[in-house]
Amino acid sequence: MSARPAAVLWDMDGTLLDSEKLWDIAVRELAREHGRELSDEVRHALIGAAGPNALRILFDGIGVPATPQVIAEAGDFLEERVTELMLGPIPWRPGAKDALAMVREADLRCALVTNTKRSLAEYGLDTLGRDFFDISVCGDEVAHGKPDPAIYRRAAELLGLAPGDCVAVEDSPTGALAAQGAGCALIVIPCEIAVPEVPGRVFRETLVGLSVDDLRAATAVRDEHLGGAAR
Repeated sequence: MSARPAAVLWDMDGTLLDSEKLWDIAVRELAREHGRELSDEVRHALIGAAGPNALRILFDGIGVPATPQVIAEAGDFLEERVTELMLGPIPWRPGAKDALAMVREADLRCALVTNTKRSLAEYGLDTLGRDFFDISVCGDEVAHGKPDPAIYRRAAELLGLAPGDCVAVEDSPTGALAAQGAGCALIVIPCEIAVPEVPGRVFRETLVGLSVDDLRAATAVRDEHLGGAAR
């Protein structure tokens, strides 16, 4: 089995917190503000997408011109509405709190890597607990969010590590592409939508029972897929 990884890089929405349901409320209300109903197909395309790109997907999907003013007003609407929703209790995903504790007890480095903008991610950190994380990187702190790998590369850099020394944990196709593109090993726990089963990915139903051996196994799968050239 491969060596123990040095760090775990966690996605937030849909992976650690069941907060995609809060975003679902907000984006459907945004569509109704424009006299439209959001189809499930368009909603699913938004999952894991970075802010500006997500808004363009949304407006293209509902047939509303995505002018700079429309995008700006929509961004303000979503921030205000999601803030309201996050001020209430944010439910955890099954096994997430124990998994975070396991990583800390194993003395591994830990990062939160989310496409959510910093002002909203702070509410998630209030629920999760900042002591679980050495650093956090948000979608508005890199030039391009997921599926671009830059956000994972930045997280590894801030930890003083190579992406190949890290295991990412994701729930969406967008996040999975970003993590693999950066060179991280990857554990996928689908939440709202299916994630393609492509080589190099390890799938689990939940975070319940996640162990250091599982992290090692994910690294082994990645290394085997890349022919041992991940680092």
